[in-house]
Amino acid sequence: MEVPRGYKLKKVLMDGESMDRTLTRMVHEVLERSKGGEDLAFVGIRRRGDVLAARMAQKLEKVVGRQIPLGELDITLYRDDLSLLDFQPRVGKTEILFSIEGKRLVLVDDVIFTGRTIRAALDALMDLGRPKSIQLAVLVDRGHRELPIQPDYVGRVVPTSHSENVLVLLREVDGEDKVILVEAEDAQG
Repeated sequence: MEVPRGYKLKKVLMDGESMDRTLTRMVHEVLERSKGGEDLAFVGIRRRGDVLAARMAQKLEKVVGRQIPLGELDITLYRDDLSLLDFQPRVGKTEILFSIEGKRLVLVDDVIFTGRTIRAALDALMDLGRPKSIQLAVLVDRGHRELPIQPDYVGRVVPTSHSENVLVLLREVDGEDKVILVEAEDAQG
């Protein structure tokens, strides 16, 4: 695990085992609230929400004994800070190979912070159709919302300062499962 330049490791919040337990708990909460999982589908926000959504869908499939539709959503062109990004932002691919019409979608992301990523995801989903409902599942809620968006399912709440950041590492992307809290090296404390 390499801490990004300009940050120092403050704390390991979850290891692979606790992350797996947390996702299992969240899946059972989704199942309980969805009354059997009929018309349920998972959509993960790319780059880590999609991995978490795939894990959650796989866990739910084992419980209900049927395949759960799974999609990946790229929100790059829906971001409200697009003009602040690279001149030519890297646009990923949205892969939702099922109709979202009438589905109960569980939108999955790794960390919720200001709520702006989720707002962009909601805009992107609405361009694809009209689901019956959209619920939000996040592994970590670190607070500091700027928009009135709250998750329905939360793995862990981690109050942070603005100089801190929560990083979710996943074996499919980073080679290991871990959630860490880092702090800017120049933060006064």
